[in-house]
Amino acid sequence: MQLNYKLWLEEDERMFGDGPCHILELVDQLGSLRQAAAAINMSYSQAWKLIRKLENRLGFKLLDRQAGGSQGGGSQLTYKGRIITERFSEFSKEAEQYLGQLEKKYFDKEFYKKLELD
Repeated sequence: MQLNYKLWLEEDERMFGDGPCHILELVDQLGSLRQAAAAINMSYSQAWKLIRKLENRLGFKLLDRQAGGSQGGGSQLTYKGRIITERFSEFSKEAEQYLGQLEKKYFDKEFYKKLELD
């Protein structure tokens, strides 16, 4: 057995979590929502709907978009989009470390040995 969990921010409903954070990190790396969506096997329209939904819930833009054309389009994180993405990512990493420590504390080898004896 192993610990499994999901983290997200909410205010009456889920607002931001691992999935949105990951796609925004990919947009930041790749410079394109279309490429970020393709990297995780998500349709562009589904990714676009997700971003709009998040922006509506959060009350601010996550991406600055530039339409295509001869120079090509692209997307980049807004200032607020970068802040929430970086903070959530760092929080998740730190939470994973703490939860790993707690898992070892409460569900160590001795715990499993006790289960076998009962």
